[in-house]
Amino acid sequence: MNEASNQRIQLHGFNNLTKSLSFNLYDICYTKTREEREAYLEYIDEEYSAERLTNILQKVSDTIGAHVLNIAQQDYVPQGASVTVLVSEGPVVEVPVETDKDSPPATPESVVMQLDKSHLTVHTYPEYHPDEGISTFRADIDVSTCGEISPLKALDHLIQSFDTDIMTIDYRVRGFTRDIEGKKLYIDHEINSIQNYLCEEIQDQFDMIDSNIYQERIFHTKCKLKEFDLNNYLFGYSKDSLTEAEQKDITDKITGEMNEIYFGRNIKRPFSNK
Repeated sequence: MNEASNQRIQLHGFNNLTKSLSFNLYDICYTKTREEREAYLEYIDEEYSAERLTNILQKVSDTIGAHVLNIAQQDYVPQGASVTVLVSEGPVVEVPVETDKDSPPATPESVVMQLDKSHLTVHTYPEYHPDEGISTFRADIDVSTCGEISPLKALDHLIQSFDTDIMTIDYRVRGFTRDIEGKKLYIDHEINSIQNYLCEEIQDQFDMIDSNIYQERIFHTKCKLKEFDLNNYLFGYSKDSLTEAEQKDITDKITGEMNEIYFGRNIKRPFSNK
């Protein structure tokens, strides 16, 4: 893994740069019947409850070296959760420690961790195709920090915390800070691709496409799983119970769903008017 240099830059005052990491994670499943779909959504709701999402974000805070100031979490009916975490770069005196359980729900399942001028959020969205048997689970994650702590350190942990087929990752550095001579610095670390901050194991698992605007300090990477075992996409049975034609049909549907999400557009599939 190629990481930026740890050499420190001498600054005039506080580091005012804001570093924002945002990405979507998608998990896809084939649910042949309504009962299978309901069971899958119930499984997802339990597997990625607000409590578990909070634990994931707390680990992220530890990974990037942030201090948690406040946590707001919410489970939703019938599905979904949200968590928000407020964090700081260093310890803060007189920080409230109570979890805000009275916050009104804003989206399907969310967790928000609040930081001092920095925050982590995750929101989950289960959904399904009306007639093709495809169910998807999406998690939207945002890690925004200021100062020297970097959200890029959390990438591997976040990806490994979810069953992921497709990822869309955005990283941007905003604002400026100054060195001791007053010169503006619009970025305080070297980066030419988000991929440089992914471990080799993750890089080997996914096909990746970059779309970067270097002069604007905007970096975008899309990732799609290279290979998959059909058994991991069937809910409640294995592919051995299916005919070869059924296996091919389901594989084509899953592959089609992955491609549409990966390329961000509807793709006309063989023998389909959709």
